[in-house]
Amino acid sequence: MGLDLFAFEGSWRLSRRIEDNRAGLTGRLEGEARFAPGQGGLVLTETGLLRYGEGAPLQAERRYLWRAEADGIAVFFEDGRPFHWFSDAQSAASHDCPPDLYAVSYGFGDWPESWSARWQVSGPRKDYRMESLYSPR
Repeated sequence: MGLDLFAFEGSWRLSRRIEDNRAGLTGRLEGEARFAPGQGGLVLTETGLLRYGEGAPLQAERRYLWRAEADGIAVFFEDGRPFHWFSDAQSAASHDCPPDLYAVSYGFGDWPESWSARWQVSGPRKDYRMESLYSPR
């Protein structure tokens, strides 16, 4: 496929499912992922309504910075700290944040109609799987 960072630009429908094994709860987020130019790449802003277990829905928002680097895409936290790197040839990545480990696998099999990110997060107080599906708005 040859990932082109700027092919992500614009708004995507975001549908996320969170399976929290530790808490025994399921969460769902429906919202938007917007990639906008800025800071030498694309600023990703994810917003949506999070329903977690039987709790009241919460408005959620998260930001990351994506930059084209080393024939792939480097992802940074909003404050500029490195998060992970991936490419179409290496779609799995991890981020070690002791004592927690974040492992992601991106799926581009239906690109450009949709793409996905599957996270497995583990640590002494964390044990969840998060699957996000992105489709054009």
